[in-house]
Amino acid sequence: MAPYRFGMTPLPTPTATQTLTSFNPATGEPVGEVPITPPGEIASIVARAREAQKAWGALTASERAGVLRPAGQRLIERAAELGALLTSEQGKPIADGIGEVTHCGEKLSAEVDEIAEAVSPVETTGEGLVTMLRYDPLGVVAAITPWNFPMLMPQWMVLPALIAGNAVVMKPSEQTPLIAQAYADVLNEFLPAGVLQTIHGEDDQGKALVAADVNLIAFTGSKAVGQKIMAAAADGLKRLILELGSKDPLIVLDGADLDAAAEFAARNSFRNCGQVCVSTERIYAQESIAEAFTDKLKALAGEYCPGDPTAEGVQMGPMVMADQKNHVVAQIQDAKQRGAKIVHGGETMDGNFVPATIITGVDHCMSIMHTETFGPVAAIATIKDADEAIRLANDSEYGLGAVVFGPEKLAQDVASKIDAGMIGVNRGIHGAAGSPWVGAKQSGFGYHMGKEGHRQFCQVRTITRNA
Repeated sequence: MAPYRFGMTPLPTPTATQTLTSFNPATGEPVGEVPITPPGEIASIVARAREAQKAWGALTASERAGVLRPAGQRLIERAAELGALLTSEQGKPIADGIGEVTHCGEKLSAEVDEIAEAVSPVETTGEGLVTMLRYDPLGVVAAITPWNFPMLMPQWMVLPALIAGNAVVMKPSEQTPLIAQAYADVLNEFLPAGVLQTIHGEDDQGKALVAADVNLIAFTGSKAVGQKIMAAAADGLKRLILELGSKDPLIVLDGADLDAAAEFAARNSFRNCGQVCVSTERIYAQESIAEAFTDKLKALAGEYCPGDPTAEGVQMGPMVMADQKNHVVAQIQDAKQRGAKIVHGGETMDGNFVPATIITGVDHCMSIMHTETFGPVAAIATIKDADEAIRLANDSEYGLGAVVFGPEKLAQDVASKIDAGMIGVNRGIHGAAGSPWVGAKQSGFGYHMGKEGHRQFCQVRTITRNA
């Protein structure tokens, strides 16, 4: 693949000549580069967005959806090209890279229509009054997006912000600037100039964007960075949508379908090298079935052998960067030193690769059971009964997702007692159409998707008259 360079999104010509190079995590080779946005120029970029928003916000939500709808087909047409770029920059298997782009393209048309419906005015009557409930634009939205799903996560933030009538200034992760820029370029084939702009850099650019004259900050990333954004936004009382860390539990009870539970655990612990916000990070297996469940999981883990993510059939690529690998390896070693047993994987690998690893004999004295891992590790603790499982599952500052496998009635009861925003019973956490993507406790502030999620990109306003 030829090196990818900065594309079409209109930005001021940078006064600096510094560039941000993106490296292939599987090979260490450069993939491409973008110019770093000087922090001092970000205020003017936001001002340009605010000016462009006036005409964009004057359109109806349906009209805005019509402008963006063709972008879905463009993504589908370019899925192979952009998927290869995504894989070379982020490291997930090529089928998953192409799949992420294709998914965004196939969903875009229906998604913009769903958002438009959610943010269209609603009229209510009663007591001799007529109230028009409006979902008006906020103004300028700062979208600070992560590297683990570097096209899907921008789509989750950018589309509802735009269809609601806002302008957007997006800062993608410095680990994956190229594919995020390519996504913005596709949308900007159809958008008016200035409505969607992209800035690039690291902490200085993020801080400057948060400090700029934006109305809402949408961020997906670590709890530590989310706390800093929340503190920085306080002076201006800027609105926030924060999806933060997680430590998702899986509970497997006596009477569960162990084949289904093990298949879910393998997929949800190891896919994307465990770099998923709702990855299974803690497993609590009832003592009567723990050994059988572990054996089944071990048999499946062998399918997730790290390798060249561009090769056919490879299920797991590298970690996105050395720092992330080092964090995961340190947690594994800490658990081992404290008495846990590595029953699969755990060996040292070159580069950014980490093998699919299964650890047993873990407890909550170990970092791996309370600090986010974000790596391909299944850590299994044995529990006596459902009550202990609930207590341990809730023994976390996080509460994004959770899953329970067991007899239906018991599993439903356990699920109702878990402190998480999204809970799956004998399946994953993804809900029916229109369900929000929402966290509890310190896993989030605000949420995405569904009518109420889309409406968080709006200023709710009521206009009332006599009937």
